[in-house]
Amino acid sequence: MDNSEENKFNFTEEEKQQKQNTQQKIEESKEAVMQDAKGFAKSSKSFIREIFSFREDTDRDATINAIKADIPFKGATAWILICSIMVASVGLNANSTAVVIGAMLISPLMGPILGVGMSIAINDIDTLRKSLINLAVMIVLSLLTAFLFFWLFPLSEDTSELLGRTRPDIRDVLIAFFGGLALIIARTKKGTIASVIFGVAIATALMPPLCTAGYGLAKGNWNYFGGAMYLFSINTVFIALATFLVLKVLRFPMIRYANSAKRRRIANIAALLAIIAMIPAGLTFYYVWQETKLKRDYQRYLAEEVESNESLWLQREKLDPDTKRITLYFNGEITDATESDLRNELNRYENIKSFDLVINGNKSVSAERLMDLYDKALITIEQRDSLLVVKEDALDSLLSALTDKSNLLNNNTFTLLAKDAKIKFKDLEYFSFAKMLASSDFKKTDTISLANVRWNANLNDSLQGIKNAALRVWLLDELKLKNVEVKSN
Repeated sequence: MDNSEENKFNFTEEEKQQKQNTQQKIEESKEAVMQDAKGFAKSSKSFIREIFSFREDTDRDATINAIKADIPFKGATAWILICSIMVASVGLNANSTAVVIGAMLISPLMGPILGVGMSIAINDIDTLRKSLINLAVMIVLSLLTAFLFFWLFPLSEDTSELLGRTRPDIRDVLIAFFGGLALIIARTKKGTIASVIFGVAIATALMPPLCTAGYGLAKGNWNYFGGAMYLFSINTVFIALATFLVLKVLRFPMIRYANSAKRRRIANIAALLAIIAMIPAGLTFYYVWQETKLKRDYQRYLAEEVESNESLWLQREKLDPDTKRITLYFNGEITDATESDLRNELNRYENIKSFDLVINGNKSVSAERLMDLYDKALITIEQRDSLLVVKEDALDSLLSALTDKSNLLNNNTFTLLAKDAKIKFKDLEYFSFAKMLASSDFKKTDTISLANVRWNANLNDSLQGIKNAALRVWLLDELKLKNVEVKSN
């Protein structure tokens, strides 16, 4: 092997070594990046856990004791409940949201509900029994108070605040669940937070339905009573469920019994009660969610396909989810093409496309509808007249402003003219200038420019005449006028 081949071989070995070093550096860089990524992910996870974790800030013993202390309904607690229910009933009757909120601030409704959720979570059957008894006392006392108010009060009538609690929807479920979560999380926190604040979350979901149920009893309206109690039951279950879940997440200690058989039996009962509470809650959430979506699509269908069509005069409508039927009543005749179009458009709405659409029309337009159209026409005419009046007022204001501006310009021009006239004619003591309307034959009207002047009294008549002629020539040239008359006083 000669020297050139040996150098070539050596150079190739060097290249291999450099390539290995480069590859090693790349691997080290990748490893460093991976370590940095792992460190960032770990620190981010720790940061997020620190924000949302509340286990370290929990006082288990104090929470259990506080909830147990709030379960009984007797003495002052019972009277506070009666007063708060009375205030809430007044607020619902007066359709005043502010008064209802004020009643929530003093309501002590949270004790038995939290007791049910807690006792199931920690396997405490004695507390569960006590909570259920006091929950029943709370319901009876609240219903009796609301019933007496609406039965005795002479100004009882349906209001939007009352009617809003007769049929639950998905928002009521969410209010109950997240209100319950906020309540129990605040309850488990170390330190003292005013217990009245805890009651707001519960009262938000429980007080208005109980008052509405009492109203239904007083008026003998069983639909109102049933709907309000159904809403109250939903809220109670979801608040208890929220309490159960939070205490399980926080790993509250289970109560242990000396008798192992009794312990297992009680644990099984507690688990069964938890399942029984969760299944209706889940089913209720699903059914209410489905009903909410159905109503949303129905309202969209009416707004987009019926009410937006000016040729359709909808008199009334009815949605029947049980029979899956939609009934529309129109004023005026509905053509086959229009009816076919309404049926076809129904397929665009997922939750009601399987419903039967019943369309009822009549050939004669109702007097009520004609009066409706007549009233709308009158309103339109009045609006146009009002618009014309506004425009005329605006035009008058504009003309007035232009006139004022013109007068201002004339005043400024006259001031300059008078000063120049005084400079030009030293003997001038008084000067006025105006444009006047004049008629010599009482048939034709002309505009003439007239200057009235007064000269120094020392000037004789002939000199004043000369001065008048000179002033006239100056005014013709200065103002670019065809004719000016000058008169001396």
